[in-house]
Amino acid sequence: MTAWLQGSLLDGFGEAALGSLASTRRTDLGDGAWVDLRPGWLTGADALFERLAGEVPWHAERRPMYDRVVDVPRLLCFYPEQAELPDPILTEARAALSAHYGPELGEPFRTAGLCFYRDGRDSVAWHGDTIGRGATHDTMVAIVSLGAPRALLLRPRRGGASIRYEIGHGDLLVMGGSCQRTWEHAVPKTRKPVGPRISIQFRPRGVR
Repeated sequence: MTAWLQGSLLDGFGEAALGSLASTRRTDLGDGAWVDLRPGWLTGADALFERLAGEVPWHAERRPMYDRVVDVPRLLCFYPEQAELPDPILTEARAALSAHYGPELGEPFRTAGLCFYRDGRDSVAWHGDTIGRGATHDTMVAIVSLGAPRALLLRPRRGGASIRYEIGHGDLLVMGGSCQRTWEHAVPKTRKPVGPRISIQFRPRGVR
């Protein structure tokens, strides 16, 4: 699969490489939830986007909703434990995240889920990653965003104002603590002209 991407002038199309996680900025959301942000963690992200867009075995899904079955508005590919990831830099990224967050998380990141948002019509509705242990235990979900920036919104489940992040071109966002239980997140549709984006979500065992 191919997709047209207008590259970032700052990122370029060089070799993919990881930066330091020492400059990650944490935001305390309350109730034990937090978000870490590291803009531009992965350089050469636009070249990596092009490789993944063309080489990952993307597939479409259909899911029941109310009284009908609808198309999932994005393309997907999931890499379970022990599966070879589609690019060596993703294996390196998972190892770096495990080394940095392992003492706090208590375990390594194990799986990788990839989502391909082809344009502004592709989206993901409000949800928390609560299939499995995320429903009852603190955990982490680390998202590396490639391609054009898209809005990722978070809102407290108990009600209140949402928080907006614009992530793309190699940005890293990590949701941790109770975030999956006490907050929800979404990538909303937009009528604005936006380019394609690939989201890579690293999770520990038993979290989806």
